[in-house]
Amino acid sequence: MDYKLITILLSITFFAKAQAQPQVLDKVIAIVGKNPLLLSEVETSLIQRKEKVEIDQKIRCKTFEDLLFQKLLLSQADRDSITVSDAEVNAELGRRINYYVGMLGSEEKFEQFYGKRISVFKDELQDDVKNQLMAQKMQQKITGDIKLTPSEVRMYYNTIPYDSLPIINSELEIGHIVVKPPVNDETKKETRDLLETYRQRVINGESMSVLCALYSEDPGSAKNGGRYESVMRGQFVPEFEAVAFKLKAGEISEIFETTYGYHFIQLVARKGESVDVRHLLMAPKISQLDILKSKHLLDSVQKLISENKMSFNEAALKFSNDLETKQNGGLIVNPATNSTKWEIEELGQTDQSLVFMLDKMQLGEVTPVIQYVGQDAKQAWRIVYLKSRTEPHKANMKDDYTKLLNMATFDRQKKLITNWISTKSKTTYIKINSEFNGCKLEYDWTITP
Repeated sequence: MDYKLITILLSITFFAKAQAQPQVLDKVIAIVGKNPLLLSEVETSLIQRKEKVEIDQKIRCKTFEDLLFQKLLLSQADRDSITVSDAEVNAELGRRINYYVGMLGSEEKFEQFYGKRISVFKDELQDDVKNQLMAQKMQQKITGDIKLTPSEVRMYYNTIPYDSLPIINSELEIGHIVVKPPVNDETKKETRDLLETYRQRVINGESMSVLCALYSEDPGSAKNGGRYESVMRGQFVPEFEAVAFKLKAGEISEIFETTYGYHFIQLVARKGESVDVRHLLMAPKISQLDILKSKHLLDSVQKLISENKMSFNEAALKFSNDLETKQNGGLIVNPATNSTKWEIEELGQTDQSLVFMLDKMQLGEVTPVIQYVGQDAKQAWRIVYLKSRTEPHKANMKDDYTKLLNMATFDRQKKLITNWISTKSKTTYIKINSEFNGCKLEYDWTITP
């Protein structure tokens, strides 16, 4: 069982349920405490897996056991009086929806894909998300905050027979220096002045929804009249939230700046810990001259590095505009492992352009200046550095400590969960439909006669 399931499996069932229309007569296939497990829940959880693997009986049984575990967590959460606030539920709903809106391109495309308005979508899945978060909290209570020492990691490593050590694929360490063309003061003023005219028109009674649809440069909200619903703290950049959460219903903000440009906001409604807003965004246009100046700057930086007059690390700290990497000597951190090492497949999922580039690079090489579009969707320039490349090898403490730490932590979590299931299943009413009696379950479930 994957004990990241409360993050992974449950987000799958969240979106699969929105699409799923099982053509089966639903029925209860198990009961855990007071919580029934329905056949449709298993079928729904399998929908997204079908896109990745061929479903066989083994996978079906594993999915069934994952859901048994979820129901047992919920049962215990109820006993322990674990609660989840409406604000937490709304924040999680917003986070997941924003993620998929980003993938699909817009709220309009999201609603077309799922065949329903976002507000209806949220209402339908409110209870499911609440249960998922309760199960997640319960699991966190069981496993706690495990922090292993290097000696504990080594002890775990020493328990693995040499023939059973995992093969670590070829990995790369890469860095980049990013230079963004500056926006001159004159252009900034022109943008602010134009945005102020739109703001005054709203103040004077014109529809902000219409003005946003006509003039806003935010692709995520413009077609929806600039509207974002159920915005929770932590979903948007701090500057945006600082303004949004200070407004009263109907109030219009002053113009303010973020990394995306200049905005003003109208608060539509406040709902507990969340807000509905409209906002109009305009980004100052960068002149061709400023674009060329920034390229010339990075050309000179690249030359300094190539001639060994400055290290890549020093240059990143001094010149890079990428705040996430400059303090790290320009090295790009893999979010999946929190290390600077990347497998090619992982890198391809994040930045496919890097894969093609690095395939031809020599160790220690720095690329010429190339165009780059960052996460803020703004044009920039960058140079890329290949720091290291490892060949496939068996895991070892020197080169693969982070991976072994993750493996050891997972092993500790698994033991805690195993013991917990064994204990709690003995004191919880559990009944399983004969349809699943043939499943070879991984854990010791004490079934109530």
